[in-house]
Amino acid sequence: MDLEARSLQPNVKAVLLAKLREYKSDLNNLKSEHKRLASANSNQAARDDLLESGMADAMSVSANQRGRLMMSTERLNESSDRIKESRRTMLETEELGVSILQDLHQQRQSLLHANDTLHGVDDNISKSKKILTNMSRRMSRNKWIISSIIVVLIVAIGLILYFKLSK
Repeated sequence: MDLEARSLQPNVKAVLLAKLREYKSDLNNLKSEHKRLASANSNQAARDDLLESGMADAMSVSANQRGRLMMSTERLNESSDRIKESRRTMLETEELGVSILQDLHQQRQSLLHANDTLHGVDDNISKSKKILTNMSRRMSRNKWIISSIIVVLIVAIGLILYFKLSK
């Protein structure tokens, strides 16, 4: 999960890495609390065994030990439940991160496809502009040629009429 978060874009990467550090610190805190409770309970039990060995009433010692054992077991179960809940939250967060990565990948692919399409359209527009410019030049040239031919024909008709009428 850490590697995936590091390979993302900086703005998403910072948020995910912060959450990841927070979850890791929570997990480490829970682990250390679990160890502390387990060691404290075993140390306390050993100490109580030594102190209570001199007591005459074995039944009260046994009941007292049973009560402490029950409390220690209950604390251990609560810590285990918190660890399980933290693990479940971590897995949900990881699934959410994977989902977000997939969505971002799809969006990236869409943007790349749109960019390619845009470049294709731009190329087509450039070609069309060149074709229209060439057509405009040919049209202007043809107008000049037709105008020149008309002027030559009018001059020729004028000369023919002049020579016909002057004879």
